[in-house]
Amino acid sequence: MDIYLACTVRGDRGGLASARALADLLEQHGHTVLTRHLLADDVEAAESTLTERDVFERDLRWLNVADLLIAEASGSSFGVGFEVGYVLGRADRTGQRVLLLYDSTRRANVSRLIAGNAHSACTTYPYRDGADLMQFVSLYLAPVAETRKDTETRKDADGHGKAPGSFVFFRR
Repeated sequence: MDIYLACTVRGDRGGLASARALADLLEQHGHTVLTRHLLADDVEAAESTLTERDVFERDLRWLNVADLLIAEASGSSFGVGFEVGYVLGRADRTGQRVLLLYDSTRRANVSRLIAGNAHSACTTYPYRDGADLMQFVSLYLAPVAETRKDTETRKDADGHGKAPGSFVFFRR
């Protein structure tokens, strides 16, 4: 599955360690993390070779092809909020879903729009620690793995594997 892992790039990167561990877990389970490079310490330098318009267009392409958006929202970020809103605003047409995660100890710093998100295509989870985060995401994605085993995979125009129909996601 192609996953857009959203995290703060220019703002508070307090959730970076969790996002890195999450990316490792996703890749160990055979998923593609489209935004892995955003987890690098030198991401700002690497991204500076692109114009802001280039970043916008690239990220929209990735958001459009992603099967799932997972947002690590423990730090304040306009970009993560935009990405979540973009996917949820189209979810009724695309079938895309959002898994919105944040460190429960940082709740006072998390936007109320994040903590209170009740959109039907979104699951919001305040994790207690890294182990809780990994366990929740593994459980959330477990039905997807079963669904993927039972379906044929087709390729889209970019060569990304897509299972026909919708994925079945665990909802908490």
